Amino acid sequence: MAVPETVATGLAGMVFGLALAAPPGPMNAVIAEESVVRGFRPGVIAGCGAMVADATFFALAALGVVSIVREVTYLQGAMVAVGGLLMLYFAVDAVRELDQTFTDFDDGAPGSDARGFRRAFLLALTNPYQIVFWVTVGVGLLTPGTVDVFSHTPYVGDTLAGVLVVHTGDPALIVGLFGGIVLWIVGFPATLVGAGRRIDRFAPVVAALSAVFLAAFGVLFLSDALATFDIL
Repeated sequence: MAVPETVATGLAGMVFGLALAAPPGPMNAVIAEESVVRGFRPGVIAGCGAMVADATFFALAALGVVSIVREVTYLQGAMVAVGGLLMLYFAVDAVRELDQTFTDFDDGAPGSDARGFRRAFLLALTNPYQIVFWVTVGVGLLTPGTVDVFSHTPYVGDTLAGVLVVHTGDPALIVGLFGGIVLWIVGFPATLVGAGRRIDRFAPVVAALSAVFLAAFGVLFLSDALATFDIL
């Protein structure tokens, strides 16, 4: 029996959401750090910060506001510069947590939820990958047409182009997309915490990797911003 088109579109959207959320990057570095240093719930809530930023971009795309960022090059450059500075700041913060282990964290400690949510939300709002996605593909999701799902996945898009093409303009696609993001922001922290409780030294290793990722992306984003302003 053929799968109903709405179900197929929703499943495709879920794959889309997972493909966007899963690649290594600054948001996953923050989620990983929050998960292994503070526990499962802070890790999930940090992921919610990134997802709320996506929802904000989606709402702005629906209202046509996002197109302003696409048209004003210096505005986009300024946002990228702010993102780079934030990443460098959070990288230093991650270094301060290198002495933490899983036996140290208090899952749900006061203030920890808001901290992770705020960090991921601010980074997502100034992440050029997410900005570019929502001013291009994100706007296209709202109008009837087609989208090549994997071609927009960071790092591997060229290799996977044409593998999954779905119809846009269907609410099921948007619901599926955010459903895929939810799967990732719950499953990723759960996996890290499950591994970390068995390997206590896993926490400082993840914190160190988080610092490296954030610092590297911070330098990259600042370089892009300087190039936008013709400084480099």
